[in-house]
Amino acid sequence: MEQGKQNLSLRMIERLEAIFGRSIVKVGKPQMTHLRVEGGRTLSGEVDVNSSKNAGVALLCASLINRGTTTLRRLARIEEVNRIVEVLTSIGMECTWLNGSDLRLRRPDALDLESMDVDAARRTRSVIMLLGPLLDETSEYLLPYAGGCDLGTRTVEPHMQALRQFGLEVEAKSGFYSVTAPPADGHDRSFVLTERGDTVTENAIMAAAHREGTTIIRNASPNYMVQDLCFYLQGLGVDIDGVGTTTLKITGRSAIDVDIEYFPSEDPIEAMSLITAGIVTNSEVTIRRVPIEFMEIELATLEQMGQNLEISGEYMARNGRTRLVDVTTKPSELRAPQDKIHPMPFPGLNIDNLPFFAVIAGNAEGQTMIHDWVYENRAIYLTELNKLGAQVQLLDPHRIYVNGPTKWRAAEIGCPPALRPAACLLLAMLAARGTSELRNIYVIERGYEDLAERLNTIGAKIEYFQD
Repeated sequence: MEQGKQNLSLRMIERLEAIFGRSIVKVGKPQMTHLRVEGGRTLSGEVDVNSSKNAGVALLCASLINRGTTTLRRLARIEEVNRIVEVLTSIGMECTWLNGSDLRLRRPDALDLESMDVDAARRTRSVIMLLGPLLDETSEYLLPYAGGCDLGTRTVEPHMQALRQFGLEVEAKSGFYSVTAPPADGHDRSFVLTERGDTVTENAIMAAAHREGTTIIRNASPNYMVQDLCFYLQGLGVDIDGVGTTTLKITGRSAIDVDIEYFPSEDPIEAMSLITAGIVTNSEVTIRRVPIEFMEIELATLEQMGQNLEISGEYMARNGRTRLVDVTTKPSELRAPQDKIHPMPFPGLNIDNLPFFAVIAGNAEGQTMIHDWVYENRAIYLTELNKLGAQVQLLDPHRIYVNGPTKWRAAEIGCPPALRPAACLLLAMLAARGTSELRNIYVIERGYEDLAERLNTIGAKIEYFQD
């Protein structure tokens, strides 16, 4: 900067503020951030997949169980993580960024739940995952309603059903959950989850982790973030059998005081985002550090559509447990699949990876049906691709037809209030000749760290701007 070789942009100032933990400049009231995309460019090169957003927020919540020091290495610096860190700090946790991406967490003897940052809590859906680790922290407390993406009615009742097994009582009152904690016990318990949800499973696991008895959870999610949480808790001395299956046997510990460092594994949803960037621009791009165990169905579906992929041999993630590969996209002629594309619980096609197939299907010859049966209205947001030239037909709140191939065209679009559909618009803009604008990208920054900058490293031309 002193030599004039680095522009001091607003983006750079935000980075410096994050590193130093303080405000550097004030320029009136906060402004919305937008992206300007010069599309129609061929991409090339290599890009790494960052650590998992969903694993990161679960590990932050789980750090409350540990009386020792938790150091999370290469944690994704995204808005969802920032909000949870703000919540943890407000109740007394010491959260220290050691460098750009390593976070050290230390908890006090007693948490100050009455001082919880309500605004930060309401801006994240992950706050519901504090119920498990705070199971019997105090006899009564209030937890703000969860926020996050607008994806329709996503009931918290499955969380309540699971935590009632431990004696937790929750009542909704004027924008808060009123929580009455159960007395500590060492009872054994066995129950089935009526919904194989990722966060529901994580909440139940964290509750069981600091109870002396043995808990058996059936119909548990074995998805990537659940496995990362289990690996971390095993490092704390919690006995967990069945990791990666739908039946978990957990023998908890009432007192956990361990100094631990843990590397969250790579994010399969970000991996799919980057793979989509290569496919939609018909480019040869190598995406490194792809967690193959959680991407096999997606890659097989792409190959059935005619996508040419090169997949390297396997190697281990930094956590020593997750298998990684490098995936190279090749220019290909795609065709619509004969069957609909739909998600399933792991090991099926990931629910959060489904929207990217709407963009990919836009490049394929023929008609593709995409069935998003999980969310009430996420499919509706994918019709925004029509503004970029796609032919997306909404059949009902869960199903769309995508007719291709698409002649993508530039447009100015506001981000929908849902993370993955918003990312899909950005990826489609990479293929649209001309200059597009994607406005108010906060929802993307909730789930991706420096996505635009990293796409620029492989040949995209994306710039941030504010009004």
